[in-house]
Amino acid sequence: METLSNFGAYISDGFARTYYWFDGTNERAQKACVSSSGFHHLKAPVAAATAVFLIYPIGQGSFSDGMPLGISGTFNFMIVFQAEHNILMHPFHMLGVAGVFGGSLFSAMHGSLVTSSLIRETTENESANAGYRFGQEEETYNIVAAHGYFGRLIFQYASFNNSRSLHFFLAAWPVVGIWFTALGISTMAFNLNGFNFNQSVVDSQGRVINTWADIINRANLGMEVMHERNAHNFPLDLAAVEDLSTNG
Repeated sequence: METLSNFGAYISDGFARTYYWFDGTNERAQKACVSSSGFHHLKAPVAAATAVFLIYPIGQGSFSDGMPLGISGTFNFMIVFQAEHNILMHPFHMLGVAGVFGGSLFSAMHGSLVTSSLIRETTENESANAGYRFGQEEETYNIVAAHGYFGRLIFQYASFNNSRSLHFFLAAWPVVGIWFTALGISTMAFNLNGFNFNQSVVDSQGRVINTWADIINRANLGMEVMHERNAHNFPLDLAAVEDLSTNG
């Protein structure tokens, strides 16, 4: 098909594999009697794959603009995306960063609290692992002691006393963040880009006072002209300040 030229078949293959993985994982979860919330949590990577493999290429008008598979292609896609859409200044991307890094932080904190409050069921001469059964209903740690300490360490309402609400929070935080990122990619597919604060600060004489937004803009221009060298003239604001004489 004409619309699948230039990496299109590659992208559609990876897109299909992502959906097959999602369907197979959901089927195994149902056979293992895992709650339906696990199904909803798996929607986050599927939403992200849909955004970069399908919605973004459609919005840009060519499947060659979709994200290639592989490390090099992924990083190239990220750099070009920043150059063309200023994704770092998009609030949905910021929420995605907060979701991923916040989820990592919360998981590390939770793991630390759990391993520090395990309920020992064995003697000193036995391994602590011998006191637990896989899938047991009883908790293996004291959530009251763990989060009682955490509430005093941070503040009272930062802790949980209910295991279900705690684990729902741990799962929902990164999932919602990735959903927002996928939504941001989908909006930028139709060129609803990140905030533009270029040359927004001037002095009393009207001269521009460069901010970090202008530094990012310079970087974006450089990345864009290096990406499509034949499509862009080199921007004048990146050229040399002094004209180089060509006379002998």
